[in-house]
Amino acid sequence: MNNQSIYRIGVVLYALVVGFFGVNHFLNGTGFQNSVPSFIPGGIFWVYLTGVALIAAAISFLTGKLTKAAGLFLFVFLIIVVLTIHVPALMRSTSSPVISIALTNLVKDTGLAGAALMIAGKGS
Repeated sequence: MNNQSIYRIGVVLYALVVGFFGVNHFLNGTGFQNSVPSFIPGGIFWVYLTGVALIAAAISFLTGKLTKAAGLFLFVFLIIVVLTIHVPALMRSTSSPVISIALTNLVKDTGLAGAALMIAGKGS
């Protein structure tokens, strides 16, 4: 298997994960609504908008169209989520299980952001 094939399989797997998270925004929108920082008006609107954006990024990665732009936008989105949702959640955490969940989400989205940046670096 050549490097291009390995890369493509990785992109497809990543796109499926990103797409899953996008669909999940619609299936659990009211649950995610509480995660929207209170200083941002609109609550559920942002949950659904980010769901659409995640699905659009997944489609871009699967089709190979606008992958650089999709990767960069996804990177920026995930870093914003890390800084506005996960870091504050970690700082508010007082018990071990809550700290563990907050840290896991922070590390997960940071890793996903890094992968989006790698796809952007290779995309067109």
